[in-house]
Amino acid sequence: MAGINAHQKAKELEPVVLSRSEAYIGVLIDDLINKGTDEPYRMFTSRAEFRTLLRQDNADIRLTELSYKLGLASQERMERVQIKTQQVSQIKELLNEIQLEPEDINGLLETCQSSPLSIKQKAHQILLRPNISLAQMIQHSAKLGVVMDGFDSEVLEQAEIQVKYDTYIEKEKELVSKMSQLEDLVIPDSFNYDKLSSLSNEARQKFSKIRPRTLGQASRISGVNPSDVQILMVFMGR
Repeated sequence: MAGINAHQKAKELEPVVLSRSEAYIGVLIDDLINKGTDEPYRMFTSRAEFRTLLRQDNADIRLTELSYKLGLASQERMERVQIKTQQVSQIKELLNEIQLEPEDINGLLETCQSSPLSIKQKAHQILLRPNISLAQMIQHSAKLGVVMDGFDSEVLEQAEIQVKYDTYIEKEKELVSKMSQLEDLVIPDSFNYDKLSSLSNEARQKFSKIRPRTLGQASRISGVNPSDVQILMVFMGR
């Protein structure tokens, strides 16, 4: 990140800032800048509040486009990720359209100790059941096997993860959207915190020392209360 931003500054371009919802290194940098540390820092996944989004399996989807724009990822790599994204969407649509007959899938359901079907059901709904994988469904259903033929295992795995955890992923995206509203509220570099007499002494001292770039960063500083952030927000006309 230091090298990237050294290049950006030399070329008089905007700095690259990875948010806490985009990458673990974004969490690490944000923690060290805004929270500080009195002992050696270790980057644990538990430090990230958006772990459902920061998965190992979707790192290429999250970061390749940014890397490509910076000139770090090749055109070939970018195209592979685009094809993967398109195929994942295609698989999800197919799973939502295809209906499986009881005789096609009940053998698998019984093996996995899951309730057998009495009527046909969409493949999407069956995949939502615990202990049922897309690979197993393709293996046991000839109909599904024909439709999914040609997709590689990596794409199938990504589609399965997105289907199974869709509710949790969407909830986390909503939370990120709400938090990003604070990230968009930029605090001027020359802002004088001493004139806010209603701030707590600790918040005033830490704001003056750390100089948070946005209200979102200000809210994550250790020792800063939500009321301090609200005061700062009101003063800035929000």
